[in-house]
Amino acid sequence: MLPPHRVVVVAFPGVELLNVTGPAEVFSVATRVAGGSGYTVRIATAQGEPVTTSSGIRLMADLSLDEVDGDVDTLLVSGAVRVRDHDVEPVLDPGIIDWLRTVGPGVHRLGSVCSGAHLLAAAGLLDGRSATTHWRTAARLAADHPLVSVDPDPIFIREGRLWTCAGIASGMDMALAMVTEDNGPELALATARTMVMYVKRAGGQSQFSVPLARPAEPGDPIDDLRTWIGEHLAQDLSAEALAAHLHLSVRHLSRLFRRRTGTTPAAYVESVRLEAARRLLQDSTHTLPEIAALSGLGSVESLHRSFRRRLGTTPAAYRRRFR
Repeated sequence: MLPPHRVVVVAFPGVELLNVTGPAEVFSVATRVAGGSGYTVRIATAQGEPVTTSSGIRLMADLSLDEVDGDVDTLLVSGAVRVRDHDVEPVLDPGIIDWLRTVGPGVHRLGSVCSGAHLLAAAGLLDGRSATTHWRTAARLAADHPLVSVDPDPIFIREGRLWTCAGIASGMDMALAMVTEDNGPELALATARTMVMYVKRAGGQSQFSVPLARPAEPGDPIDDLRTWIGEHLAQDLSAEALAAHLHLSVRHLSRLFRRRTGTTPAAYVESVRLEAARRLLQDSTHTLPEIAALSGLGSVESLHRSFRRRLGTTPAAYRRRFR
């Protein structure tokens, strides 16, 4: 019998409970489904102390960070956020970041759950890599770490030994994909059935919210432009038209827009139009041609292409699922 795959999940005060327990439960169920051999999961905190999660529930630790050694097969870094002035900020624990700089490069498989990606990035472990995180902090990740290629849409991204995932529940999707990698699709399917989960969820984060949304800052021309875009979806919103609206060159607009939002004007426009179409599908009885026109996507064909590319589904299927 092969030795169990050793998983350590890093936690700290204020961590989101499901960031820790969600992946742990996937590995636990996979082990039980496999007949008792598979994974061992342990929780590590700074000094091995209990921590209180964002929900107020206390988690007991199995070991301290200093006790995490080279025998770890998978190291997962959980995340936490705080709300400040109506903005959402990732919690950055300096002690964990310093520890990750030392330990992270030698871990066989390293992953983050939700805003835990900010900790990996702060430790320099995501430089030159593609990564994702929760849509509400993706723009912050892109702005703070320009060497990281941030994609706010996928549920999770695997690049070599590095894994990152999106919102809180997506840690379970990522863990299930790890089970597939370690043991094959049959065990992953049996685990998903036991947990009443999809083996692979359709679509990405865009089906739930506008990617890279950030609160507006009064007087910021890019935020004023974002407001204007939302009010004129059916108009010409090409990069040239947007640059002309602000009396800027296309290059200067693109640079300012990416610095503020972490994405391009074209990608943002499509996201907002898709969000408008999504809400019309949920909340109205408009036909698909009407929704395509009202959202600025133009035609039913364009509506279908955007939904397929960004959400991994069709407008009709989306309406059936979310209305």
